[in-house]
Amino acid sequence: MQHPMYPGLGDVQIARKRRELAPRQLEAFRAFSAAAFAEGELDARTKQLIAVAVAHVTQCPYCIRGHTDGALKAGATEGQIMEAIWVAAEMRAGGAYAHSALAIDQMAAHAEAAGGRTA
Repeated sequence: MQHPMYPGLGDVQIARKRRELAPRQLEAFRAFSAAAFAEGELDARTKQLIAVAVAHVTQCPYCIRGHTDGALKAGATEGQIMEAIWVAAEMRAGGAYAHSALAIDQMAAHAEAAGGRTA
């Protein structure tokens, strides 16, 4: 029998084990999640679209499925979901590009330490 890379999120045994190992933390997380996704300055659809984008950046398969479903249930269109994913992709790529400043700075420091020689 093949073992799945990602076991079912709703697996009863896994849920029971989480509760047994850290019941207070689990309850606190559930309360935090409920508060974060409660209607406020942002509506439920917007919050779910943000969550879809973040789930793609963090690459959490459970979150991608759950928040895509949540966004659809909150009234988001498939086009809005895909746009949120593209925003996530741009931000992730933009972060890599922006952080090149660290590599360039380190290369300059290395060249200075080597007497101004560059590769």
